Amino acid sequence: MKPSFLHTDQHRVEQFLSHYLQQHASPAADLQQAMAYSILLGGKRIRPSLVYRCGAMLGAHAEDLDAAAAALEAMHCYSLIHDDLPAMDNDALRRGKPTCHIAFSESTAILAGDAIQSLAYELLTSHNYHHVSSSRILDMVRSLSRHSGAQGMCAGQALDLAHTNRSFAADTLEQMHRLKTGALIQAAVELAYYASPVNNSDHLELLQQFSASLGLAFQVQDDILDIESDTETLGKPQGSDHNANKATYPSLLGLAAARQKARQLYQDAIQALEQLPYPCDDLKALAQFLIARKN
Repeated sequence: MKPSFLHTDQHRVEQFLSHYLQQHASPAADLQQAMAYSILLGGKRIRPSLVYRCGAMLGAHAEDLDAAAAALEAMHCYSLIHDDLPAMDNDALRRGKPTCHIAFSESTAILAGDAIQSLAYELLTSHNYHHVSSSRILDMVRSLSRHSGAQGMCAGQALDLAHTNRSFAADTLEQMHRLKTGALIQAAVELAYYASPVNNSDHLELLQQFSASLGLAFQVQDDILDIESDTETLGKPQGSDHNANKATYPSLLGLAAARQKARQLYQDAIQALEQLPYPCDDLKALAQFLIARKN
């Protein structure tokens, strides 16, 4: 079941992003339109919701979480624009609508992705925080940089491209998914932690364990849905990973074992979460939704 707070979180981050784009419009009209089209295209907004739910659990000021949630969604959005390009996954449909390079042009899509990536850091560093120190803001910038770059998401995409149409081992697949998808999910809880008043390295480590397991479970479920769901439900072409002969858990383990892998990772995530001395019902509900979702 979809948690009721997910709609609230979606609306909050979209309003924040929409207002910011209006107040800081690019003088290049096509670029501005492509950025707004891609950022406000819809989606589950799972990563911002993780920021809001984790931050609330840790006692963060709600308005201090807005920039972190928006920056993370911007980084995710940039990655989707570039992933969809002909030189990468060559997809024509995203969230049920034409991808950015189809709706505009390939060159505009590249520039929109570049600008949205820059926007992520602008959001983190220009926000009027209430209770976040400059050192913790720097921690947020460092976390987002590490998890989105050559040690995180970009490395995962590179491994994905390198292993398309090639055989692969289970440990390689896990590393790829932990980087390509899991890295930004781990960044979500780290940004929430740094925006909060909590300063406990043991608690941060447990949050990292939770998000690492959840991020991998999220991708395993994506792999399963690529086979079991349909294009209308997914909002992107069904079977695209299978048809492109990409490395996935069902192709390596089979569907039944992939489902078991997702369930075990979910249990691992919950086990880490339950060791924290905070009310974690919302994060549990979000984790349950992520492994039971149909799109």
